[in-house]
Amino acid sequence: MESFEKLKQIVTEAEDDIAKAQGGNKAAGTRARKSLQDVRNLAQDIRKEILTLRDQPG
Repeated sequence: MESFEKLKQIVTEAEDDIAKAQGGNKAAGTRARKSLQDVRNLAQDIRKEILTLRDQPG
């Protein structure tokens, strides 16, 4: 599932910014929040894909 690989990539890329944000870097905090929003949206898309696969006959 290509979407799941992209989700893992976003999380991996966000790790640095999250660590910097915890140290007080406001710009990194903004980037981390954007990444988390992307994760949320992508997770919703993956959920829809899974439901579509579940509902397919056969």
